[in-house]
Amino acid sequence: MNPSQPFDWRTYKVETLSGITVALALVPEAVAFAFVAGVHPLVGLYAAVIVGMITAVFGGRPGMITAAAGSLAVVMMHLVMEHGAAYLFLAVIMMGIFQIIIGIMKWGRFIRMVPTSVMLGFVNGLALIILFAQFSQFKDTEGQWLSGDALTMMVAIIAATLAIIYLLPKLTKAVPSALAAIVLVAAAVAFFDLNAITVGDKAEVSGTLSSLIFGDGTEGGFQGLSWFLSLPEGFWSWQTLWIVLPYALILTIIGSVESLLTMTLIDDLTQTRGKANKECIALGSANCVAGSFGTMGGCALIGQSMINVKSGGTGRLSGITAAFGLLVMIVAISPLIEMVPIGALVGLMFFVVIATFNWSSLQIMRGMTKADAFVVVLVTGLTVIFDLAIAVMAGVIIAALVFAWEHAQRIFIRVTEQEVEGKRVKIYQVQGPLFFASAQNFIDHFDPKTDPECVQIDFMYSRVYDHTGIEAIEGLTQKYKAAGKKLTLKHLSPECQTLLHNARDLIEINVSEDPHYHVSMSGKN
Repeated sequence: MNPSQPFDWRTYKVETLSGITVALALVPEAVAFAFVAGVHPLVGLYAAVIVGMITAVFGGRPGMITAAAGSLAVVMMHLVMEHGAAYLFLAVIMMGIFQIIIGIMKWGRFIRMVPTSVMLGFVNGLALIILFAQFSQFKDTEGQWLSGDALTMMVAIIAATLAIIYLLPKLTKAVPSALAAIVLVAAAVAFFDLNAITVGDKAEVSGTLSSLIFGDGTEGGFQGLSWFLSLPEGFWSWQTLWIVLPYALILTIIGSVESLLTMTLIDDLTQTRGKANKECIALGSANCVAGSFGTMGGCALIGQSMINVKSGGTGRLSGITAAFGLLVMIVAISPLIEMVPIGALVGLMFFVVIATFNWSSLQIMRGMTKADAFVVVLVTGLTVIFDLAIAVMAGVIIAALVFAWEHAQRIFIRVTEQEVEGKRVKIYQVQGPLFFASAQNFIDHFDPKTDPECVQIDFMYSRVYDHTGIEAIEGLTQKYKAAGKKLTLKHLSPECQTLLHNARDLIEINVSEDPHYHVSMSGKN
């Protein structure tokens, strides 16, 4: 909320109701992701409370929801299975430290370099991940696929939830339709005593939510700071660091990229701009606290963030309400949460999938180049098959290679000859960028053996972007010098002239005409 704006109770009401809706949607997700990671459900629930509250208060993107995430849980699962939960908590703390460093070093701004094609693939891939994650809810408490009346009931509840979400806004917008759908469907199931699978049924694997909160002595439950007291002997060692470090780095990349890409998506939806580096510092701090208290940490959730924004929650109050509301739910009203049908939450997540998937991208791809369309499909597929970090890095690398290849083909050289003081001078006028991808194409245009005694290379309409370009120029000067011919380089930047040590005596400096641009290796922009 902006303190400079006048008080508007309607805005606060929308923010609060939106936060409550998100809190309800966080319960099954946090429990499910905890199961995926191989830890106690409370580890996921309290992670959502801690990271959600800290990022909502101090983060750089109001309205974005942060909690335990499935993309992180998949990586955590391997660490927990091989070494135990204590190693996970240390990895979460290290992830937080790395994310704070990213924010302090202001590396968050590099998220702006992610191409639109990668963003489209990221959004569509996450939508498919959310969709596929809901299929596990079509199993009963014994792990068997639903059939017969149970399957019919599940489908009916999902359909009713979606109908309310889409139709209620046509009647009134006083209450978020997602919240109204969950409450109305849960009330109908309870009133008519319908045989539907509820959140309470799913929680029976590890006891009711109430017993999870107050503890029943089971190993692996929420322990707060007490997990420090039960560490195995020799835990704090270099060996432990080398075990945890690779996982911490992977978690850092996935968590940071998913949060920053989600922030970018919300920026587009709200026509505002978040602060990437501030968000990294807040997220890192939240994960440090979450790991210290023995939880699984988290990152931004695109699904819940979409629910929040679509429900009108674009300020900090919505995120604070979601975190506090989740805490109240798991502490005070867990019996009511247990009554919510799983079908209602699945229906809500189906709504998120429909809202998240960029359907216009199917039309946009027709107007894209083949390379951009390939990147969209590739990132979408890799996000589903592997994880977000691999997908985004692969997409950015391929997009960069395509960009480099296309610009490498745009270097042209115009050749002319003229008489200067009775001597024939061959002039090569370079047009286009000179960098690693175009360097060889540039060199192939010259033939020191057949060229006349005097040669000029004019860079008036060219730019040298990296050290490979400089090396190409220096190589030419050496070839012409070895052939005993005079080579003059015109309109080079001061950095290029300084770095061309072997050709220093051959360079004609024309300060009045030299462009004031800088090669990237000089560290200037």
